[in-house]
Order: sequence, then C-alpha cells, then structure tokens
Amino acid sequence: MDFVLGTTTVKVRDFAAFGPNAIIRLKQQAGADLEVHVGGVPVAAGEVVIIEENVGLRLSRILAPSAREVS
Repeated sequence: MDFVLGTTTVKVRDFAAFGPNAIIRLKQQAGADLEVHVGGVPVAAGEVVIIEENVGLRLSRILAPSAREVS
C-alpha cells in the first residue's frame, strides 16, 4: 500500500544537491486529499491526522471499482 502525498518534477542535478532538511515543493496545496494506492491503483482518499504523538490517515472516501484507474 502506498500513500501519495503529492507529486513534483525535479531535475537530477537539483536532486543530487538535496541534503538533510531539504524542502521539496509539491504541486498539491496544503490540506489536499492524500491518495491511497494498492498495487499502483488508487483505492481511497483521506487526510493526514496527528493524534497525540502519532501520525495517521483518516479515510474520507473509498473509490468504487468502476472509478479506479490502473496506473
């Protein structure tokens, strides 16, 4: 199962220059839904939640099989 937080395009030379604490800008806005993929296929969407000291995922919708696209 994969959680896709966002996407972006980075040139290899820029990627090679990344170090600890590097910030990578994503195309999605803060607060956008997080996608859940199983085997490369999107199956659900949700949002990241913080509960005490733990990070979790609150599912907001499950995609119907007809709405799922094979990547």
